[in-house]
Amino acid sequence: MYERLYTASIELFTEQGYEETSIEDITERADVARGTFFNYFDKKEEVIAAWGARRRDTLRAELGAIAGGGLDTLTCLENCMRALAKINKLEWRTTQVMLAAWVRCGHPIFEQPYATTLFAEIVTAGKQAGEVAEHVDPTLVGNILRDVYLGTLYRYVGRGKQPTTLASELVTTLRLVVNGIREQ
Repeated sequence: MYERLYTASIELFTEQGYEETSIEDITERADVARGTFFNYFDKKEEVIAAWGARRRDTLRAELGAIAGGGLDTLTCLENCMRALAKINKLEWRTTQVMLAAWVRCGHPIFEQPYATTLFAEIVTAGKQAGEVAEHVDPTLVGNILRDVYLGTLYRYVGRGKQPTTLASELVTTLRLVVNGIREQ
């Protein structure tokens, strides 16, 4: 039942918009009684959190599939940015709708910053391998890279751009952050 409600919700949000979709629309699409929705979600906003959790699981699986021993920190971070771009590209219209709803509902402010943690884990591993300077704070770098990712994604969604160059822009910006802007 949960899966039917979740799928109906995401389909309707994508088709007609988050704000325009009512709980009645969702339960009608899922072919369940209205009250059944509340057995699985306290409110419509919880579907957004479930969508985010699934994307985090997809990202972890994607990174696990491309992980290999001996990769340097920059390559690992680039792989992460490419995986994020791939996930967004695969469901671009849904990403557009759900990202806007995620922001409107305050999730970027109140949710645990998952991407920060993931980036920080990679930087921490880089520190342990001697590839990242000892004075570097992995959480600060994680926050910066999360801001890079979300800021870039917001621009793509806000301008109605297609995600064809999203991965390239994310990797280019990542390299700029990691390598700096100074002439060497």
